[in-house]
Amino acid sequence: MSAYEVDLKELLDAGSHFGHQSKRWNPKMNKFIYAERDGVHIFDLIKTGALLESAMEELRNMVTKQYPNLTDVLPNVIVSINQQFAFDDDFITDKAEIAFFPPVSGGSTDTIIEISDKSIDINKLLEESTRKSTGAAAIFTGIIRGETHGKKEYETIGLEYESYRPMAISKMEQIASEIRNKWLDVQTIVLIQRIGYMDAGTPTVVVICTSGHRNSGIFEAAKYGIDRIKEIVPVWKKEIGPNGETWVEGDYLPRKGE
Repeated sequence: MSAYEVDLKELLDAGSHFGHQSKRWNPKMNKFIYAERDGVHIFDLIKTGALLESAMEELRNMVTKQYPNLTDVLPNVIVSINQQFAFDDDFITDKAEIAFFPPVSGGSTDTIIEISDKSIDINKLLEESTRKSTGAAAIFTGIIRGETHGKKEYETIGLEYESYRPMAISKMEQIASEIRNKWLDVQTIVLIQRIGYMDAGTPTVVVICTSGHRNSGIFEAAKYGIDRIKEIVPVWKKEIGPNGETWVEGDYLPRKGE
């Protein structure tokens, strides 16, 4: 079901179907007019909804026309409406606050978050997350097992990861915030998840938490970080073995508000 079908009642309640008086109308609006009643044009809300549904996409097109130098980078720019991530089929409400910004990744801040198809360089990440006051770092990295032993034994050639990138970045930011709220002495946080195909033995995820001292909760913070990534970050994987491929399903269902 599309967004405008879901909100059709809201459009009706808001009186969006009422147009101008039929004797004072713009011919350009003719294709949106559904009927005339009591001297007033009635708009076709299905068409209205369809236009609302494409409003975000139209906004991108408008920005491209006004700022041609952004044409190459705009497809990778993140858009927010009222400080919430926005997508091409989202509504733009009256007086909405709209922001354009680059994807969160890497760099000089105290939080490094990435969804990446590039190999993980732990030494470089540790260097980037070390400050002059850093005295300890807890590092967790997940590696693809080539062999699994136990109740069910099998061989893995490689894994292929996919993600819902905008939401994954948002949820990793949320996890970083949760860590800082729980462990106040944590200095820098690194949360990186790889996507794409990787052979067995390849690191797929890394969590780094640094602090001035080892007894500041950084071990617990790093464990919390990877546990939460597995719980709420929309990343899924396909396992490739000698006998075929299968998508691996998790068993955690996020709760409302997570």
